[in-house]
Amino acid sequence: MPRRFFRKFGFKRHELSRKWFMTPFEHLLHDQRLWGIRRKTVVPAFSLGLFVGCLPFPPHFVIAALAALALRVNIPVAAVTTFVVNPVTAGPLFYFAYRVGAFLLSIEPGPFTFELSIDWVTSVFGSVWQPLLLGCVLVGSLASLAGYIVLDGLWRYSVHDYKTKKRKSRRP
Repeated sequence: MPRRFFRKFGFKRHELSRKWFMTPFEHLLHDQRLWGIRRKTVVPAFSLGLFVGCLPFPPHFVIAALAALALRVNIPVAAVTTFVVNPVTAGPLFYFAYRVGAFLLSIEPGPFTFELSIDWVTSVFGSVWQPLLLGCVLVGSLASLAGYIVLDGLWRYSVHDYKTKKRKSRRP
């Protein structure tokens, strides 16, 4: 099931190599680990995408794609998994991460107000960034570990179930 599921969303390397923006990276398109749908490349890429998605830095999918390239895991899965953290889930996630980081650093969390202005970034963000970053790394690590264990278990179970059904269908 996982392989068939991820194959639906897979990129076609020959179609992608025709794009003008991919010409500098054409030599990377031939590495099967970066694009293939295998447990050994998809599960770590999923985990990587969850971790990067929890970080408080904006271009999540770009960071995940570059990290997947460096780690030689599936690039599309890593990039798409970062969208688990979206505008709806980002606020509660970052607030929870801030509270976790403040608890670990023994900082009393103050009233949290948000403004989209340079003044807010220079005055308030300076006092919030340490617990926020610590909490994001910790929450991202735990989400990554949980995602790795769950997806790997589902993948193994799916393969085991498929092989069991196949064996039963062969027996008279």
